[in-house]
Amino acid sequence: MASVSEIAESSLIREKFSKVRQQSERLCAPLSPEDMMVQSCADASPAKWHLAHTTWFFETFLLREFLPGYREYDPDFRWLFNSYYNAVSKQPEKKTRSSFSRPGAEEIFHYRRHVEEGMHILMQRPDANSNPDVLSRIVLGLNHEQQHQELLVMDMKHALWSNPLHPSYSDGGWKPAASSLEPPTAIDYEGGLIEIGSDGAGFAFDNELPRHPEYLRGFRLASRPVSCAEYLEFMEAGGYRKPEYWLSAGWDTVQAQGWHAPLYWDRLDGSWQIYTLHGYLPLEDLLATPVCHVSYFEAEAFAHWAGKRLPTEAEWEVAAWRIPVEGNLLESGRLHPDACEQATGSDPVQLFGDVWEWTQSPYVGYPGFYPLPGALGEYNGKFMSNQMVLRGGSAVTPASHIRATYRNFFGPQTRWQFSGIRLAER
Repeated sequence: MASVSEIAESSLIREKFSKVRQQSERLCAPLSPEDMMVQSCADASPAKWHLAHTTWFFETFLLREFLPGYREYDPDFRWLFNSYYNAVSKQPEKKTRSSFSRPGAEEIFHYRRHVEEGMHILMQRPDANSNPDVLSRIVLGLNHEQQHQELLVMDMKHALWSNPLHPSYSDGGWKPAASSLEPPTAIDYEGGLIEIGSDGAGFAFDNELPRHPEYLRGFRLASRPVSCAEYLEFMEAGGYRKPEYWLSAGWDTVQAQGWHAPLYWDRLDGSWQIYTLHGYLPLEDLLATPVCHVSYFEAEAFAHWAGKRLPTEAEWEVAAWRIPVEGNLLESGRLHPDACEQATGSDPVQLFGDVWEWTQSPYVGYPGFYPLPGALGEYNGKFMSNQMVLRGGSAVTPASHIRATYRNFFGPQTRWQFSGIRLAER
């Protein structure tokens, strides 16, 4: 029989399961079935696919293994909506996901209901409530779905911007906060032997483990992220025309891709406009907001131009230790970085939310890291090559999904992520 604490934990998990699943569908409410089919770049996936794949995760790793008598919704979905778990099945190439006109959006919602019914049956079984493997996989599945909620919003932003009509996702009429934006201050941190990584209290992905010691030299961290106004100075100083600011691979990318500004910055009628999920807004209205949708290459070039550097992920985590995990996250409804009210205190602001902040740290396993056994071991470990770490979450990260130890990772050329810059020195 399950203990009182196990029953309480399973009750909380069931509640979160319902909330997370509902949030995914709320994010699709502004979309038409045609919108949900679009895959506008190689990094992105259609919204319909995100809804199906997150459902596939629960069916594959929980219902098929732990619910006696469970009948799959459709055996073909086992491979059709597999992303990259080679131990489960082969899968279609990512670039072909927009060709899945069948099953239609309505059937994907039926698939979600079918799997949710199975999950509610599983979560009420006493043997499941007392099985730590079941509970841990449910929590992993919920965090996986929250990752895809952020990806869904990112992908739809790119899809709508790619449309010649540039329609907006939200008609909420958001405007950035008015701010005079004082220059950032540099906050001092002592060096020494510290520990980073999850301490095991609460959920963490395997790539946040194990907690381990690192030695840091004393460093200084900017009190806020780099603003659009400051990045514009870099552009006007010839930042995209001078190879001396760039890593070799970065300069090659600038030349090959024709970059001259962050993603979503467009010259319209002679002035800079920035495409947001609320439609185009004048750059002059966004000058005090953190610059967004810049690659690691652009972040590193800006730091070089400014005579500073990007922080390491250990430095970033040390700075985040004493900061509450709150900020401009998905639930705020702003769906874009906002200006900070003040950045002159003893602690940095906007560490959580607004923009993911590039670090200079490559994405590799911590000392002693081992991936999870079986197919779930493909979740993070297989990507520990040619990626850079970002920290802190963004304006489209679910609030309950982010923490100080969270390690996001993308290739250095990636720009469709809500990524920005915070400088360090010494």
